[in-house]
Amino acid sequence: MRKRLVRSRDRKIAGVCGGIADYLGIDPTVIRLIWLIALLIYGTGAFLYLVCWVVIPEH
Repeated sequence: MRKRLVRSRDRKIAGVCGGIADYLGIDPTVIRLIWLIALLIYGTGAFLYLVCWVVIPEH
């Protein structure tokens, strides 16, 4: 069975973190923490999240 990267229906905002976590087989909290660190330290987290929201299809 082939995996597809899609946004999760079990979502907090847009399902991006949940979808990535499902694809990688890890806890969504880990992905959310990575986004938070990218936002706070690098300042790119919000922009990358918006890009993923637009690019990754919905489940």
